[in-house]
Amino acid sequence: MPEMLFDVRWPDGSVLRCYSPSTVIGTYFETGTSYPLVDFLSRSRAAMRAASERVREIYGAPCSRAAATLRQIETQATTFAPDALVAVDIHQNDATQETG
Repeated sequence: MPEMLFDVRWPDGSVLRCYSPSTVIGTYFETGTSYPLVDFLSRSRAAMRAASERVREIYGAPCSRAAATLRQIETQATTFAPDALVAVDIHQNDATQETG
């Protein structure tokens, strides 16, 4: 299953490297685009659920790494204002080969 890494650039300039078990992340985010935090969180939840569901369809179980990525995003997001801008950079073919 194709995997992707993407960077979340938070309003304070810090960067969180994130994992997606599926390229579906590219349908939720456009690289180099900034999103208001509330929109970013909504997109992140939908993207990680969709990616995990793709893993479940193939391997019979959801992806624990996708769930962990979402937890990291949600935890870090609590430190910023809802209208703060978050940028996303997607890295093509740059993820490890682990899934699930």
